Amino acid sequence: METDLNSIYVFKTNITNIDPACEMRKTLDEHQEIEQWSIDHEDVDCVLRVVSNVLKPETIIGMINKFGHECQELN
Repeated sequence: METDLNSIYVFKTNITNIDPACEMRKTLDEHQEIEQWSIDHEDVDCVLRVVSNVLKPETIIGMINKFGHECQELN
């Protein structure tokens, strides 16, 4: 039986600023299947990093898109 290790997913976004009280931050903070996440606002691509051993990139992209932001997986 294979054991899943935490995967780090990296995305290009248009999230230039994230308010501490915004719904997207609350969703990412409270999501039980997200171990850790961060956005590099100093990077031109506003890189979002998500650590999860359950979620797939398509699910994360859908979550971000739901809040009106662009999100594309980087390889």
